[in-house]
Amino acid sequence: MPPLETADEHCGQRAVPGEHEQPTGPAVTFTATAARADDCVFFFDFDGTLAPIQADPDAVQVAPDVLETITELTTRVRRVSLVSARPVDFLRSRFPGVPLTLHGLYGLESQYVPGETVTYPPALPYAGIVAQLAEQARRELPGAVLVEFKRLSVALHYRSAPELRDTVHAWAQAQADRHGLRAQEGRMVIELKPAVARDKGSVVAEEIEDFSCAWYFGDDLGDLAAFRALSERQSVDPDFLGVRVAVGNPETGAEVAAAADLHLPGPAAVPAFLRESFAVLPRFQAP
Repeated sequence: MPPLETADEHCGQRAVPGEHEQPTGPAVTFTATAARADDCVFFFDFDGTLAPIQADPDAVQVAPDVLETITELTTRVRRVSLVSARPVDFLRSRFPGVPLTLHGLYGLESQYVPGETVTYPPALPYAGIVAQLAEQARRELPGAVLVEFKRLSVALHYRSAPELRDTVHAWAQAQADRHGLRAQEGRMVIELKPAVARDKGSVVAEEIEDFSCAWYFGDDLGDLAAFRALSERQSVDPDFLGVRVAVGNPETGAEVAAAADLHLPGPAAVPAFLRESFAVLPRFQAP
């Protein structure tokens, strides 16, 4: 298993809200989780967390052993959820048949187990302008910019031409200001999405209301809101166990790492880390 660092080792002593000291080492945290596994939810971002980043977003596949390990995890804790900028249909295509709760497009789409995909209603009026901007971006931005249209958002990828960053960001911010949208920055990408009160943090905050334990694995700036949701719950409920895991990336990962309790070097390390937890997390559901 790749080496792990606790928050203390990686970025100095970190204050944790609440009356009780937060376990930060992997072994002690797994043990604390096992005591409440039937009341625990594990959240995962997708790109950069369970799958390596690629220039072509449609070509991205989960890292080796991720599918099998996530499937096994669903038998050992009460719920496993993905919270991603990807559409729900894409996430389901990478985890066919796995009983996951899926939150796509930063929570603008959700699919619960079992159930159909539902759309966050306040986002629906933005569908027309987002589609229009996707076509406009293809016309106005340099050809090296990959325009990814996702029904309720449009992502502008410049990974193949990082020198275009300022051009792409300026164009995106101008459109966001003009049309009342949000511009979400990520790893070599900026995404235009509805200006509604919905992000990874609000999704996580809603889901953890009925849980006493939650883990969140993320790698990018959009995951910081989810980390904050766990911290905010701990600040009012010191018995709540919240664990933030940063999956390393060389582009925007420093801020994410500074907010985390545990650190992994990349998506390939996630399966081995989770399998170590299986030593203390007994299976209580049929696979």
